[in-house]
Amino acid sequence: MNVAYVFNTPNAATYKLGGMILPQLERGDHGAKVLGMFFFDDNTFVLRQGDPIGERLGRVAREQGILLMMCDQCALQRGLAVGAPRSATPTGVVAGVAVGCFPDLYGALATSPSVQVISL
Repeated sequence: MNVAYVFNTPNAATYKLGGMILPQLERGDHGAKVLGMFFFDDNTFVLRQGDPIGERLGRVAREQGILLMMCDQCALQRGLAVGAPRSATPTGVVAGVAVGCFPDLYGALATSPSVQVISL
């Protein structure tokens, strides 16, 4: 099964991702192929350079080919991107993190068959 996670509730990235999903991905026993993760609101902070969860996630994402994307407006409001909505550039985040909006996420996932989107 192919999945994509959307982290939109408070503390979803620290508690659910950091405490449950990430350790499973690191051990190789998550049970699904994770294609991407999309971060909203304060969940974007986990992707800052130097954040322990973000650094681990960045490594796993590079190894497993997982897309990491922050909401452009959320990232801009929190100083994790520069520019303007729909054309922002990430700054001060883990290597490989993208900034975008739902159309960008849809485009990135469009080549993969049968993606289940899970909102946490």
